[in-house]
Amino acid sequence: MKKIVYLIVLVLLSGHFVMAQEEAPVEKKVDKPVRAPWESGTLVNHQTSITQYKNTLEMVISHRFGPVENGISDVFGIMAPGANIRIGFNYSILDNLSVGFGTNSQKKYQDFQAKYTPFQQTRENTIPVSLTLYGNAAIDGREDAAFGVDYAFSDRLSYFSEVIVGRKVNDWLSVQASANFTHYNSVDSLLDNDKIGLGFGGRIKFSPQSSLTLELGVPLKIESISQHTSFTNHSKPHFSIGYEVSTSTHAFQIFVTNGLGILAQELYMYNTNEFDSKSIRFGFNITRLWNF
Repeated sequence: MKKIVYLIVLVLLSGHFVMAQEEAPVEKKVDKPVRAPWESGTLVNHQTSITQYKNTLEMVISHRFGPVENGISDVFGIMAPGANIRIGFNYSILDNLSVGFGTNSQKKYQDFQAKYTPFQQTRENTIPVSLTLYGNAAIDGREDAAFGVDYAFSDRLSYFSEVIVGRKVNDWLSVQASANFTHYNSVDSLLDNDKIGLGFGGRIKFSPQSSLTLELGVPLKIESISQHTSFTNHSKPHFSIGYEVSTSTHAFQIFVTNGLGILAQELYMYNTNEFDSKSIRFGFNITRLWNF
């Protein structure tokens, strides 16, 4: 009889244990951000939708040579006058927030920037895209005479802001689109102070370290914000196609582009070059990361 009682108690306890196991909360799997949608924070002239990890210092060296129109006489623009170079440093305060400073040979620009990613695309598509906000303020460092009469320091200032939506479609394709706003405090009387534009970028990866890169920036003609009855000297779209090779801490981009400017506001406001055999030029970007 005792054995029967023990057996009944054991069965009841076993059932209670199984029920407790079934009722235990199941730990939810964390959907992590997608891996490396872009190899660098910069895609030719535009920003990409990524920010570097917290406590990362990013150095970016950008160079634009002269136009290729003179052919071999100046090595297709490599030895031509009028090149443009920028050196910049960006530091990630948080995983999704960075600040930076750069100096530019064109107009002696000194620029300050910030980049913030409110949310990132995740591996299981819980969040299907990344959203990034970018902005900069630049100081034109040329002599006072470049600004004409009634000069004020505020005449040197220009601003650029951008909203970027990006998606890593698969292991070999990443795309992004952006809407942006440019403002110059002081411009020629024939130009508008404000410019709205659209940007598009893509990366086609054909090996673990190599990619084809594409970029297009289109300044829009919007009459409602224009200060003139007609668009005079309207800036031209800038297009770039290039090759990128990368490692975990370096990225090297070489490309052909029709823009001399490196700062985005310079391109959207002042680019007058077509993408043709007279105006295209070679350029490169080098990115180096240090983690602290």
